[in-house]
Amino acid sequence: MSGRREDYLFWRLAHFLSNEGGYRLIRANENQTELWFENKKNKNARLIRLVRFDLDWANKIKRDIQILSVQSEKIRKHLFVKKLTVLNLYISTYLPVDDYEYLIENNELSNEKVTIETVVMANENTYEALKAVGQILDNQLDFQIDSDYDESEIVSLKTSIHKKASQQLKEERQLFEYSKPFFAYAFMAIQVIVFLLLEVNGGSTNTETLIKFGAKYNPLILEGEWWRFITPVFLHIGILHLVMNTLALYYLGIAVEKMFGRARFLWIYLFSGFTGTLASFVFTGNLSAGASGAIFGCFGALLYLGVVYPQVFFRTMGMNVIVLIGINLVFGFSVSGIDNAGHIGGLLGGFLATGIVHFPKKRRSLQQAGFVIITAAVVSTMLYFGYHSDRPEVVNNLAEKQMKKGEMEEAYRLLSDYVATDKGNEITYFHLSLLEIYREQYAAAKEHLQQAIRLNPDFHEAQFNLALLYYEAEDLEQAKHVQKALSLYEDEKYEALLKKLETQ
Repeated sequence: MSGRREDYLFWRLAHFLSNEGGYRLIRANENQTELWFENKKNKNARLIRLVRFDLDWANKIKRDIQILSVQSEKIRKHLFVKKLTVLNLYISTYLPVDDYEYLIENNELSNEKVTIETVVMANENTYEALKAVGQILDNQLDFQIDSDYDESEIVSLKTSIHKKASQQLKEERQLFEYSKPFFAYAFMAIQVIVFLLLEVNGGSTNTETLIKFGAKYNPLILEGEWWRFITPVFLHIGILHLVMNTLALYYLGIAVEKMFGRARFLWIYLFSGFTGTLASFVFTGNLSAGASGAIFGCFGALLYLGVVYPQVFFRTMGMNVIVLIGINLVFGFSVSGIDNAGHIGGLLGGFLATGIVHFPKKRRSLQQAGFVIITAAVVSTMLYFGYHSDRPEVVNNLAEKQMKKGEMEEAYRLLSDYVATDKGNEITYFHLSLLEIYREQYAAAKEHLQQAIRLNPDFHEAQFNLALLYYEAEDLEQAKHVQKALSLYEDEKYEALLKKLETQ
C-alpha cells in the first residue's frame, strides 16, 4: 500500500479538526508531520497532537510518549490549568509488530495532572480508530478512506488548513492593532503639566495644594464637590508617583487603546478612574490622588480579553497580566500609604466598562446590556453607601454643618455618641475637642486632641490646639508642642505662639 492513503487520512483529520471540530492549529514541525491543535471548550481533549510516521516497535511509541508527557506538563503550566488531557494520534501505514496495546490501555505514562489518550491509526484498524477518536471528541467521524489519492487532493486539504490558520492569526493581530493611540499620550502630557502646576503652586506633596487642585477629599465630596471623583486621576503626589504611573500608562494604556480604539479607551480610562476614586471614597477616609485606579482599569480591560478570548489571552500576555496584578495588589496590602481600595475599584471598573462597549466592530447586545445593569447596580450601591452610612466622613460632615449653623449642642451629642461606639477618625476627635473647648471641658479636649494626633501624627492643627491649651493652663513645657505643628506647616499663628514661649 502506498503511504499516500495515510497522508490523506492525516490531512483529512487535520482539516476536520481545524474547519469543523472547533480546534485551532497552534504548532507544526518543519516537515509538517506533527500538528498540534487546541480547543479549550473540549475538556475530553483540549489538546490534540496529530503525528504522521510509520511505527515499527512499541518502544518507539513509549519513548515518544515519554517526551510528549514532559512537553504536555510544560504546556499545562503555561495554560495555567490544574489538569490537561491530550489526545495523541498516530497515523501509520502499519501497526507495530509487537505488543503496544498495554501502553495505551494502562495509560501508564500519564500522571495526576496530565492525561495522555493515545490512538494508533493504521491500515488494519482505520475505522475502529476513527470511531474511538469520534467518541473522545463526541463527534462522529464518518470518513470514507479509499486505497489511494491524488497528490492534488492532499495539497487542497493542506491549503485549506493553512488558510484557516492564517485567517485566525490575522484576526488575533487585529485584536491588538485596531487603532493608533492618541489619548494615552494626551493623558501622559496632562499628568506632567498638572504636576508642574502643583509644584509652582505650593508643591505636589502639600495637602492644601492637592485639595485646591481637586484631590479626593471626602469631606468636600460630601459637601457636593462631585467632580472630585474624576479630578484626582490627573494629580500625583511626588515625582516618583508621577514617574511610576506615567510609565504604567505608557505600556498599558497604549496597548489597551490600540486594542479597543480611542473612544472606547477614553471611556474605559475615565470610568475606571471614577470607580477607583469611588471605592477609595467608600472604604478609606484618606486624601488621595493619582492615575492608579485608571491604570488598574487597563488591567481590567485586559482581563476582559481573557474572558472573551481565553486562548488568545493565555497564549500571549495572560500570565504576565495576572502576575502583575497580583504583585501590585500584594504590594498595596503590604505597604502603608497605598490606596488599595482605589486599585481594586479601578480594576473592577475597567472590566465592567469594557464589558459595556465590548470589542470594536463586534456586538453582543444581550451581554452588553447585562454589563450596563450590573455596572449601574454596583455604582448606585457604592454611592448610596458612601453618602448615607455612618462612616466617620459622613458623621464629621454632618457635625461640621451643625457647628456652622451654631447648633453646638446637637453637634456635641452627635460626636460624643459616635466616639462612644469606638468609631471615628482624627477629624472626629478634632471636631469634638473644639466643641469641648466651647463647653470649657478642657481636660476632655486635651484627651481627644491627643487621640487625634495618635491617629495622625502629621495633623498640625491638632498639634497647635493642644499646645494652645497647655499654654492657657500655664504648662509652658508642654506648650512647646507647637514646634511640632510648625515643623509640619508654616503658619503665622504657630510662629506667634512659639515666640511667646521663647520670651517667657
